[in-house]
Amino acid sequence: MTSVRACLAQKPQPVVVISVKPEDKVIAALQLMRDKRVRAILVINDDKLEGIITQGDCAIKVLLPGLDAKQVLVKEVMTANPVSVKLEDPIEACTGLMASRNFRHLPVVEAGKVVGVISIGDVVKESIRQMGQQIGFLETYIKGHGA
Repeated sequence: MTSVRACLAQKPQPVVVISVKPEDKVIAALQLMRDKRVRAILVINDDKLEGIITQGDCAIKVLLPGLDAKQVLVKEVMTANPVSVKLEDPIEACTGLMASRNFRHLPVVEAGKVVGVISIGDVVKESIRQMGQQIGFLETYIKGHGA
């Protein structure tokens, strides 16, 4: 079983946590998403995870009602107290959590500190990598015992 730690290790190192503060304007979060090419950003205040804000949050809670992203605060539209995972949690549990709760991003928190974020794409890549290893093992086993 693969862990969140192994999944994070596959990402470019060092892992950079992209975040905004609750008092920042939504426009700052959107600009960061654009510049860093991500779809979700953590909301961190005094090293404590307070929320997560996604492109969907910005579109549905700011743009659709006709609000101004230059005026609305992140804390007004973020998802507060997001579900998080730990480094030793199994990837399979993250997959189930993401599927059942319709999450695309999970903050990774260890000892009260955010150490990364895993996305549904990261989880799928890790699952494919793991399956490839299992297939390689089975092929070796079959070839070694087939003759």
